[in-house]
Amino acid sequence: MPESQAITHVPRPIVYIVDDDATVRRSTWFMLSAAGFQPRAFAGGADFLDALPELAVGAVLLDLQMPEVGGFDVLQAVMRSDAAFPVIVVTGFGGVSGAVKAMKLGAVDFIEKPYVEDALIAVIESALVASRGADEAKQRRRAAQRKLEQLTPRERDVLELMVAGLPNKLIAYRLQISNRTVEMHRASMMDRLGQSSFSGAIRLAITAGLDPLPAEQA
Repeated sequence: MPESQAITHVPRPIVYIVDDDATVRRSTWFMLSAAGFQPRAFAGGADFLDALPELAVGAVLLDLQMPEVGGFDVLQAVMRSDAAFPVIVVTGFGGVSGAVKAMKLGAVDFIEKPYVEDALIAVIESALVASRGADEAKQRRRAAQRKLEQLTPRERDVLELMVAGLPNKLIAYRLQISNRTVEMHRASMMDRLGQSSFSGAIRLAITAGLDPLPAEQA
């Protein structure tokens, strides 16, 4: 087939349905399949978490009210995973307080049961769009964190105080070491991080979410 006539197959967005109600799972599966998504259903939180490490990234439609492993437990586990799964929580009528709590934990949106197709599709599409940038940011953060994990405890102390804005002389005073020792730790730290400039090391630390030591503490 000529290149100009080649057919490009665009993967359908994946949506994981996590709900202990078999009727809801079935109806939602058919609804999403008809709308062009690639749905996969799980009968409960435990089943989903067992499969999570092997799952491709996709949106998660998560019922909050489930026995045993509940929705909040699942949400927290998803937020701890390396991949950025956009989570939409499903609540019963009037369950706004639970939805607010879930969004504080990292859910991107919520929808109330019973939901209609148009509303469900809209919230999933919005979550998928928002997740693309979040996934890239999370990958950058994890890459930076892995680099910081290579540092010795003392090198990390030096970096934290650098991020807090302290010059070498004050870092030495705070850590009760010599200025020359600070310079040695700093050079070793920069080498481990693969950075040739002070600003590069600071940017990497900020990307990793490093909490600097307060300037008044060692």
